This record gives sequence, C-alpha cells and structure tokens, in this order.
Amino acid sequence: MTDPSLLVLASLADSDKHGYAMMEDIQRFAGVRLGPGTLYGAITRLEQRGWIAPVVSRLASEDRRRPYRLTAAGRRSLEADLARLNQVVRTGLRRLREA
Repeated sequence: MTDPSLLVLASLADSDKHGYAMMEDIQRFAGVRLGPGTLYGAITRLEQRGWIAPVVSRLASEDRRRPYRLTAAGRRSLEADLARLNQVVRTGLRRLREA
C-alpha cells in the first residue's frame, strides 16, 4: 500500500493533521516515507477533488503549518478504496492457502 492519496486519506481518518504530522503518521502506520513533493502533490489533488479541506483557524496567520481534515466525500472514497483493497487481500490470502 504505497498510493500517496490513499495514505493521506488514511492518515486523516482519525484526526486533522498538517503535512509533517501526516508524513510521520504514514511512516509509522505504513512504513512508507513520502517525500515533501509526493505528499504535497497528493494533498493538492485530494483538495481539488474535495476529499480533504484545510482547517480554518484564527491562529492560521501565526502558524505556517496548514492542517487538513477529511471531508465526507473523502471518507466515502477512503471507505470504498479500503473495501476494494480488503477484497484483494482476502482473495490473495485465500489463494495462498489453496496453493
């Protein structure tokens, strides 16, 4: 599982995070280190699709970090992607047992 968009959505599933926090979280749960270009490219694409959104904060002007949150559309997309991935995993494991 190394698709940057899927990893970003999964990272945001439990809480809002800024880019560096997402990078650290993804490293921790997936063992994948996304470079800044890859991470921010995925963030841009996800924001354009409406699957994530910046968190509006009155402190935003004081802090350069820009946290993002998962939108309802992003949650639906993540759930669908994970269901498909789960089907692939179940099929692969079953086939390994049968081999």
